[in-house]
Amino acid sequence: MINIKSPRTELTILEPNNAGLLLEYRLTNRDHLTPWEPVRNESFYTLEQCERQLTAQCKSFKEGTGFQLTALTPDRKEVIGLCNFNNVIQGVFQACHLGYSISKKYEGQGLMHEIVSTGMNYIFQEAKLHRIMANYIPDNHRSATLLKKLGFEEEGRAKSYLKIAGKWQDHILTSKINPADHKE
Repeated sequence: MINIKSPRTELTILEPNNAGLLLEYRLTNRDHLTPWEPVRNESFYTLEQCERQLTAQCKSFKEGTGFQLTALTPDRKEVIGLCNFNNVIQGVFQACHLGYSISKKYEGQGLMHEIVSTGMNYIFQEAKLHRIMANYIPDNHRSATLLKKLGFEEEGRAKSYLKIAGKWQDHILTSKINPADHKE
């Protein structure tokens, strides 16, 4: 697996034996994240489901189809946030979708920017992907600001794009191209 240090965190592919950390993050931030996520059933908030998800994430990392990074405190005892690069497509596309969340406790400290930029560096430099796509609900001003600071460019608006918080919602579509590919 990987361990990537950023100034205030450590990004890793969390292994199933650390499912308790993921479960604590989910339970602690349930209300905080609900407006920005799909409706979750109660099994989502169980240790067994966290173990299953982490097993699947380890498999997708090994296969190169997804990089679900967990940002931990330096002592590795608490999850600060999640930074997922999913739906990896190779071949002529070489792209993925970015998703992220941060614990309410750590909001407003610049940590999400640190976590996502560190993850993006890995995706561009090590995974050698060409394009990262990130989409956000128009009312999510924090995500809009973060993506703009990270250099994502708006590409359009998708009507009724994802079912978030129980309803179909429009999303702003953005992307960032690997800076190394601009040299070609």
